[in-house]
Amino acid sequence: MKKMLTLVLALMLALTVVGACAEKQVLTVVTWDATTTPYLIAQEAAFEAKYPDVDLQYIDVASQDYAIKVGTMLSGGDTSDVVMIKEARDIINWQAAGYAAPMSDYIAADSYDLAGYVGTEANYAVDGVQYALPFRSDFWVLFYNKDLFDAAGVAYPTNDMTWDAYAELAKTMTKDGVYGTHYHTWLSAVANWAVCDGVNTLADREYSDLAYFYNLYQDLEDAGACMAYNELKASGLHYSAAFANGNVAMMPMGYWYVSTLMGYIKDGTCSFNWGITAVPHAEGVAAGSSFGNLTGVMINEKSAQKDLAWKYISWLCGEEGAAATAATGTRPALVSENVAATMSAVEGFPTDEASKAALIPSYVGMEWPVVEKLSEIQTVINEEHSLIMTREIDVEEGIEEMNERVAELFE
Repeated sequence: MKKMLTLVLALMLALTVVGACAEKQVLTVVTWDATTTPYLIAQEAAFEAKYPDVDLQYIDVASQDYAIKVGTMLSGGDTSDVVMIKEARDIINWQAAGYAAPMSDYIAADSYDLAGYVGTEANYAVDGVQYALPFRSDFWVLFYNKDLFDAAGVAYPTNDMTWDAYAELAKTMTKDGVYGTHYHTWLSAVANWAVCDGVNTLADREYSDLAYFYNLYQDLEDAGACMAYNELKASGLHYSAAFANGNVAMMPMGYWYVSTLMGYIKDGTCSFNWGITAVPHAEGVAAGSSFGNLTGVMINEKSAQKDLAWKYISWLCGEEGAAATAATGTRPALVSENVAATMSAVEGFPTDEASKAALIPSYVGMEWPVVEKLSEIQTVINEEHSLIMTREIDVEEGIEEMNERVAELFE
């Protein structure tokens, strides 16, 4: 009898466990590189710990041609609950096709605060309706080599520094084989700073605002304060190696380089002390303004669990989800003191307060806005950028060509 009772109890326990598992709600999230991306793994674990009654399941789509593949899925009636967004233009296309469910009512009902996205959420809105929210944002900062500044007896760059002051600082630091700064060959590293004012864009068909930054770069190149563009193109030197070499005092670059640099320090590739500040700003533009790219999430219009999808999105894009993302060294879209504290606590991050303060931008613009004929505009601007940088044409002529060639696209 005792043995039978034990068996009955064991069976009841097993049924209870099975029942509990069966009661879990399955939430499907379409994404890419799900098994190899640290922040996705961390987000899943943290969300399920917060909501143990939910089984979050990633649907892994190959990252190459992600938007095309997901678009095909959605057009075929896919009923996944949440879709991650790689490029801002994807949400515009998917909203127009009726694949994205509006979020504005959820945002209003929960009094969900969008202020922490410092303007980036606007890139996921159509006609004033929010169709997605950002959870990741790789904005640009200024990296600097503390050891070089210490050796030169020069004060570190600050979080409130104009581009003119930066240029003078770069020239001051240029001596004894040290470059004051480094520019990668991308347009974004040289002249994209014009979009940090929240007014200009790289698709507004008028490019005179870029002239200041091209002239500033050419002046630094002429002064020997940075490696020459032609030299960099010929050598193929990557920005990560250029800064890691230890003879570059400053370098504007995307925040993603933080994890690379921490890895270099850890494995011995380089051994100097470093820090970050906000990128310099133009006169009249707020300190802490930057630009970057976004990764976001939307609710699938075909989802049968829109309320659950919103629960996940509001968590992912909020403080708790941002903390899970930041703990992996990845920059969340949400800007807050708590997020900055989490990011600065990652092993290998600089310990100074200025570097931590650089984690709180005042504004983040989009590197490229979502507009008609975007790919054609990008081709024109990048072609003229290369001609300006190689000095095959002067800055004024290059800007004029940008204006004329982009205008022709819309004739």
